Amino acid sequence: MDDTIAAIGTASGPGGISIVRVSGPRTMEIADRIVRCREPKPSQRQTMSVAYGRIIGDAGDVDEVLVLIMRAPHTYTCEDMIEIQGHGGHVMATEVLKTVLHAGARLAEPGEFTKRAFLNGRIDLVQAEAVADIVGAHSRRAARAALEQLEGSLSALVNALYDSLVSIAADMEASLDFPEEDLPETLVKDAPERIRSAIAGIDDLLASWEEGRLLREGALIVISGLPNVGKSTLLNTLLNTDRAIVSHIPGTTRDIIEEGLVLDGIPVRLVDTAGLRDATCEIEKEGIRRTIKHIQKADLHLHVLDSSQDVGKESLEQISRLNPENSILLLNKTDLGIKADKSKLSGFKVVEMCLLNKSGLADLKRAIRDLLEKNVEMNAPPHAVISERHRQLLLRARDHATGAIEIFERGDIALASSRLRESIETMGLITGRTCQEDLLNAVFSKFCIGK
Repeated sequence: MDDTIAAIGTASGPGGISIVRVSGPRTMEIADRIVRCREPKPSQRQTMSVAYGRIIGDAGDVDEVLVLIMRAPHTYTCEDMIEIQGHGGHVMATEVLKTVLHAGARLAEPGEFTKRAFLNGRIDLVQAEAVADIVGAHSRRAARAALEQLEGSLSALVNALYDSLVSIAADMEASLDFPEEDLPETLVKDAPERIRSAIAGIDDLLASWEEGRLLREGALIVISGLPNVGKSTLLNTLLNTDRAIVSHIPGTTRDIIEEGLVLDGIPVRLVDTAGLRDATCEIEKEGIRRTIKHIQKADLHLHVLDSSQDVGKESLEQISRLNPENSILLLNKTDLGIKADKSKLSGFKVVEMCLLNKSGLADLKRAIRDLLEKNVEMNAPPHAVISERHRQLLLRARDHATGAIEIFERGDIALASSRLRESIETMGLITGRTCQEDLLNAVFSKFCIGK
């Protein structure tokens, strides 16, 4: 990291200000070269001071700016940094960035500022991922969970398990290195129980994965049913906008329509689908194929029925493919009467509605919330939750630890110790205590440039 990087740190588009970030060993040299301000020069100012002036390029003045000066090691990257605050908008920000690059910096890669913070020891890999989660949070609850992770709560739990496994492995290896020494009898004898205790801690972390997935990705809620039962009207009602075309003509919705909203702190991906029926049009057939695919991977189903009609064979076949544990049946058009035989819907949560006047909407939202609450503690205080990457590593670490117990109980302490070391190494990949270049590239490539 002997070069100096720069990038625009604010979103593209109109705004009050734009920020260009610069970090690296030549930061102050570049600042002196491009910033015209009253004495002293930027390089001679104290850390956390602000200089007012102008950015000067080869062709003259570029922009009127404020320059925040930050010195290592007390910066985001632990390197010398400046943040140039200029007028908002893509054009001015780009001109300032061009001037910085011409003065000797290079354009930062996605996530490179945070990557330097990790490599310089300011944060671990779990905290680095939390930065991206904060930027990409779709709800206040998701942002608060990411903030807890950034502050180190998840890292502390992972590190405690890591240290516990290291301690067990060290005791096992000590018994091999010093077999004749007067070592405590319990040093190795209780190793399986200690490993099981660590595995229980891993299981506790794994239990937070579903909540983390919902907060990061959002719950996939699929609306399905026969044509003309009110699926598109339901989508529009939940979104409180005319997103989908509503028509009495069957087959109007032929493609997947997906929109997002936040329900009680959980981001939701709401999907309207093509009506399920025997279609002759190839376009409609493709829409139905996509509908079935989404139904299969949905977290929650909203299956709409016409309450003014009895539940026919087609509807019963569709309902038979649904899981009562994550499905809600909506009897729509109750203003036309309820002729549907609800005894055919036993085992499912049923909500009666009239989407035209929005009656039953509160009941539906309550039913959705109740199903989502099965995997998320809605009233729990904010807490960090694991990601899919963490989950996969924890599962591998758990398998290695379980294998170590089995090998130990067969009497091969040396091989058991080796297997436990594999568990430790895998746990270390979560926080970056054991580091792999391809892992870092995979993590930071998902970041936006400037972060």
